[in-house]
Amino acid sequence: MKTDIRSEGSRIELDDPLADGRQSETALKVWRGAARLMRQRKFACAAEVTLASARRADLLALGPKHELWIIEVKSSVADFRTDHKWPDYRQHCDRFFFATHPDVPLDIFPEEAGLIVSDGFGAEILRDAPEHKVAAATRKAVTLRFAQHTAHRLHALVDPEVRHLNDSL
Repeated sequence: MKTDIRSEGSRIELDDPLADGRQSETALKVWRGAARLMRQRKFACAAEVTLASARRADLLALGPKHELWIIEVKSSVADFRTDHKWPDYRQHCDRFFFATHPDVPLDIFPEEAGLIVSDGFGAEILRDAPEHKVAAATRKAVTLRFAQHTAHRLHALVDPEVRHLNDSL
């Protein structure tokens, strides 16, 4: 997927900053709907943010009261069943959610996580996630990662040659 930008009358095509080649079209649709829901709730979102544990959050959302939510996108039953790392995300957020689409059976998702269903255009929280507030130092560190990650992504959009300088993008 390409993104077009115009600069002084010329057209530049850039790779989609949300896709790194590992996501399916279905996963990208789930992500888009979940991100739109978060934005409606006044959260800012970033995709594929590398955390201190070296895990990458599919969607990291920063709320208006500095709350941190991680949303793990699952596009199929197989995608969920092969992922055993999701409990590790809880140490980096106040609330943890799974996001999926209507064709995935909802009863496979554990009760100890929130649940979002997305159709690609919007999403709805079907089950709120339990709150487990992170320590102030963790909040500061994750917020800094969020800020640096999004700043690097913006820089890469206007200067694509810089992408090779930082593998974490």
